[in-house]
Amino acid sequence: MRLLLAILLPWLQFFTIGRPFAGIICLILQVTLIGWVPAAIWSVYALSQYNTDKKISRAFGNGN
Repeated sequence: MRLLLAILLPWLQFFTIGRPFAGIICLILQVTLIGWVPAAIWSVYALSQYNTDKKISRAFGNGN
């Protein structure tokens, strides 16, 4: 679900992973049609990093 959100509404995905400042920058980038593709790529990359951080956190027993 978040991957679809990262592609369609990249700026909103940043807010769901707790990075509001990046979300605002992404929204500014997404305003232009040309900027949509880099914004979506950035959003998908940030989502993959978020998922990796969650897995590492669980592996070390932090729970979050």
